[in-house]
Amino acid sequence: MYEWINLALFVSSLFLFSVIYFFSLRPAKLSEKMGDKAWIFCKNLRLVASFFELIAVVTPILWIWFPIPALDWRIFNLWWLGLVLSLAIFIPGGVLIYIGVKDAGKETLSPSKETEMYGGIYNHIRHPQTAGELPMFPALGLALNSWFLVILLTVFIVIYTPIMIYFEEKDLIRRFGDSYREYQKTTGTLFPKIRKK
Repeated sequence: MYEWINLALFVSSLFLFSVIYFFSLRPAKLSEKMGDKAWIFCKNLRLVASFFELIAVVTPILWIWFPIPALDWRIFNLWWLGLVLSLAIFIPGGVLIYIGVKDAGKETLSPSKETEMYGGIYNHIRHPQTAGELPMFPALGLALNSWFLVILLTVFIVIYTPIMIYFEEKDLIRRFGDSYREYQKTTGTLFPKIRKK
Protein backbone atom coordinates (compact mmCIF):
# COMPACT_ATOMS: atom_id res chain seq x y z
CA MET A 1 0.00 0.00 0.00
CA TYR A 2 2.82 2.46 0.84
CA GLU A 3 4.31 1.95 -2.62
CA TRP A 4 1.07 3.07 -4.31
CA ILE A 5 0.80 6.11 -2.02
CA ASN A 6 4.40 6.99 -2.90
CA LEU A 7 3.68 6.63 -6.64
CA ALA A 8 0.51 8.74 -6.32
CA LEU A 9 2.49 11.44 -4.46
CA PHE A 10 5.18 11.32 -7.12
CA VAL A 11 2.82 11.67 -10.10
CA SER A 12 0.60 14.29 -8.44
CA SER A 13 3.61 16.37 -7.35
CA LEU A 14 5.01 16.31 -10.91
CA PHE A 15 1.63 17.45 -12.21
CA LEU A 16 1.22 20.19 -9.58
CA PHE A 17 4.79 21.39 -10.09
CA SER A 18 4.18 21.69 -13.85
CA VAL A 19 0.85 23.50 -13.65
CA ILE A 20 1.90 25.91 -10.90
CA TYR A 21 5.21 26.66 -12.58
CA PHE A 22 3.46 27.36 -15.92
CA PHE A 23 1.32 30.02 -14.23
CA SER A 24 4.40 31.54 -12.56
CA LEU A 25 5.93 32.13 -15.99
CA ARG A 26 3.32 34.70 -16.98
CA PRO A 27 3.90 37.77 -14.77
CA ALA A 28 3.69 40.28 -17.62
CA LYS A 29 0.37 38.87 -18.86
CA LEU A 30 -1.06 38.61 -15.34
CA SER A 31 0.04 42.18 -14.57
CA GLU A 32 -2.43 43.42 -17.20
CA LYS A 33 -5.23 42.20 -14.91
CA MET A 34 -3.60 42.28 -11.46
CA GLY A 35 -1.19 45.19 -11.76
CA ASP A 36 2.08 45.05 -9.82
CA LYS A 37 0.69 42.34 -7.51
CA ALA A 38 1.19 39.87 -10.38
CA TRP A 39 4.95 39.90 -9.88
CA ILE A 40 4.67 38.96 -6.19
CA PHE A 41 1.99 36.42 -7.05
CA CYS A 42 4.30 34.75 -9.61
CA LYS A 43 7.16 34.74 -7.10
CA ASN A 44 4.92 32.92 -4.60
CA LEU A 45 3.82 30.48 -7.29
CA ARG A 46 7.47 29.67 -8.05
CA LEU A 47 8.12 28.96 -4.38
CA VAL A 48 5.11 26.62 -4.22
CA ALA A 49 6.20 24.95 -7.50
CA SER A 50 9.68 24.44 -6.01
CA PHE A 51 8.11 22.64 -3.05
CA PHE A 52 6.29 20.23 -5.35
CA GLU A 53 9.45 19.75 -7.43
CA LEU A 54 11.26 18.75 -4.22
CA ILE A 55 8.55 16.17 -3.48
CA ALA A 56 8.89 14.94 -7.09
CA VAL A 57 12.59 14.33 -6.44
CA VAL A 58 12.22 12.73 -2.99
CA THR A 59 9.39 10.31 -3.82
CA PRO A 60 11.35 8.43 -6.53
CA ILE A 61 14.17 7.94 -3.99
CA LEU A 62 11.61 6.27 -1.71
CA TRP A 63 11.09 3.83 -4.61
CA ILE A 64 14.22 2.05 -3.31
CA TRP A 65 12.28 0.98 -0.21
CA PHE A 66 8.77 0.97 -1.67
CA PRO A 67 8.94 -0.40 -5.22
CA ILE A 68 5.82 -1.64 -6.98
CA PRO A 69 6.77 -5.24 -7.85
CA ALA A 70 4.94 -5.22 -11.22
CA LEU A 71 6.82 -2.02 -12.22
CA ASP A 72 10.19 -2.78 -10.66
CA TRP A 73 12.10 -3.26 -13.91
CA ARG A 74 15.84 -3.24 -13.21
CA ILE A 75 18.24 -1.74 -15.76
CA PHE A 76 21.57 -3.03 -14.44
CA ASN A 77 22.57 -6.07 -12.44
CA LEU A 78 25.20 -3.89 -10.77
CA TRP A 79 23.21 -1.11 -9.03
CA TRP A 80 26.23 1.22 -8.82
CA LEU A 81 26.55 1.34 -12.62
CA GLY A 82 23.36 3.43 -12.88
CA LEU A 83 24.64 5.67 -10.11
CA VAL A 84 27.91 6.32 -11.99
CA LEU A 85 26.08 7.03 -15.27
CA SER A 86 23.63 9.35 -13.57
CA LEU A 87 26.48 11.27 -11.91
CA ALA A 88 28.05 11.73 -15.35
CA ILE A 89 24.76 13.42 -16.35
CA PHE A 90 24.04 15.24 -13.07
CA ILE A 91 27.41 17.00 -12.77
CA PRO A 92 27.39 18.90 -16.11
CA GLY A 93 23.63 19.47 -15.75
CA GLY A 94 24.15 20.92 -12.28
CA VAL A 95 26.95 23.17 -13.53
CA LEU A 96 24.70 24.47 -16.32
CA ILE A 97 21.87 25.15 -13.86
CA TYR A 98 24.26 26.92 -11.48
CA ILE A 99 25.61 29.20 -14.24
CA GLY A 100 22.06 29.92 -15.45
CA VAL A 101 20.86 30.79 -11.94
CA LYS A 102 23.93 32.95 -11.31
CA ASP A 103 23.48 34.87 -14.58
CA ALA A 104 19.70 35.26 -14.12
CA GLY A 105 20.13 36.43 -10.53
CA LYS A 106 16.98 37.09 -8.50
CA GLU A 107 14.80 36.60 -11.58
CA THR A 108 15.15 32.82 -11.13
CA LEU A 109 12.72 32.81 -8.20
CA SER A 110 11.53 36.40 -8.07
CA PRO A 111 10.39 37.84 -11.42
CA SER A 112 10.50 41.61 -11.61
CA LYS A 113 9.31 44.07 -14.23
CA GLU A 114 12.56 46.02 -13.67
CA THR A 115 14.68 43.05 -14.79
CA GLU A 116 16.55 43.62 -18.02
CA MET A 117 17.48 40.85 -20.42
CA TYR A 118 20.47 39.14 -18.91
CA GLY A 119 23.83 38.21 -20.41
CA GLY A 120 26.45 35.62 -19.53
CA ILE A 121 25.42 32.14 -20.62
CA TYR A 122 22.15 33.62 -21.89
CA ASN A 123 24.16 35.13 -24.75
CA HIS A 124 24.60 31.56 -26.01
CA ILE A 125 21.36 29.75 -25.04
CA ARG A 126 17.99 31.11 -23.99
CA HIS A 127 17.16 28.42 -21.41
CA PRO A 128 20.37 27.15 -19.75
CA GLN A 129 18.60 26.09 -16.53
CA THR A 130 16.16 23.98 -18.53
CA ALA A 131 19.00 22.56 -20.64
CA GLY A 132 20.75 21.47 -17.43
CA GLU A 133 17.59 20.10 -15.83
CA LEU A 134 16.32 18.24 -18.91
CA PRO A 135 18.66 15.21 -18.75
CA MET A 136 18.60 15.13 -14.94
CA PHE A 137 15.04 13.79 -14.77
CA PRO A 138 15.74 10.52 -16.64
CA ALA A 139 19.14 10.36 -14.92
CA LEU A 140 17.30 10.12 -11.60
CA GLY A 141 15.65 6.93 -12.89
CA LEU A 142 19.09 5.63 -13.90
CA ALA A 143 20.46 6.37 -10.44
CA LEU A 144 17.60 4.37 -8.94
CA ASN A 145 18.13 1.53 -11.46
CA SER A 146 14.51 1.63 -12.65
CA TRP A 147 13.32 1.45 -16.27
CA PHE A 148 9.87 2.49 -15.10
CA LEU A 149 11.19 5.75 -13.60
CA VAL A 150 13.44 6.43 -16.61
CA ILE A 151 10.47 6.03 -18.99
CA LEU A 152 8.03 8.00 -16.82
CA LEU A 153 10.45 10.89 -16.22
CA THR A 154 11.50 10.98 -19.90
CA VAL A 155 7.86 11.18 -21.02
CA PHE A 156 7.23 13.92 -18.45
CA ILE A 157 10.22 16.04 -19.48
CA VAL A 158 9.56 15.62 -23.22
CA ILE A 159 5.98 16.89 -22.76
CA TYR A 160 6.72 19.51 -20.07
CA THR A 161 9.77 21.25 -21.61
CA PRO A 162 8.35 22.57 -24.91
CA ILE A 163 5.10 23.68 -23.24
CA MET A 164 7.03 25.47 -20.48
CA ILE A 165 9.35 27.18 -22.98
CA TYR A 166 6.39 28.24 -25.13
CA PHE A 167 4.57 29.94 -22.23
CA GLU A 168 7.72 31.52 -20.81
CA GLU A 169 8.79 32.96 -24.15
CA LYS A 170 5.33 34.38 -24.88
CA ASP A 171 5.60 36.31 -21.64
CA LEU A 172 9.18 37.37 -22.33
CA ILE A 173 8.10 38.77 -25.70
CA ARG A 174 5.35 40.67 -23.87
CA ARG A 175 8.00 42.06 -21.48
CA PHE A 176 10.87 42.80 -23.85
CA GLY A 177 9.14 43.10 -27.25
CA ASP A 178 11.24 43.21 -30.40
CA SER A 179 14.48 42.88 -28.43
CA TYR A 180 13.42 39.40 -27.37
CA ARG A 181 12.25 38.48 -30.89
CA GLU A 182 15.70 39.41 -32.21
CA TYR A 183 17.30 37.45 -29.39
CA GLN A 184 15.25 34.39 -30.39
CA LYS A 185 16.57 34.65 -33.94
CA THR A 186 20.22 34.77 -32.91
CA THR A 187 20.30 32.51 -29.83
CA GLY A 188 19.45 28.81 -29.56
CA THR A 189 16.72 27.58 -27.21
CA LEU A 190 18.60 24.78 -25.41
CA PHE A 191 21.77 24.54 -27.50
CA PRO A 192 23.95 27.29 -28.99
CA LYS A 193 23.14 28.16 -32.59
CA ILE A 194 25.85 27.50 -35.13
CA ARG A 195 26.59 30.88 -36.57
CA LYS A 196 27.48 31.21 -40.24
CA LYS A 197 30.66 33.12 -40.95
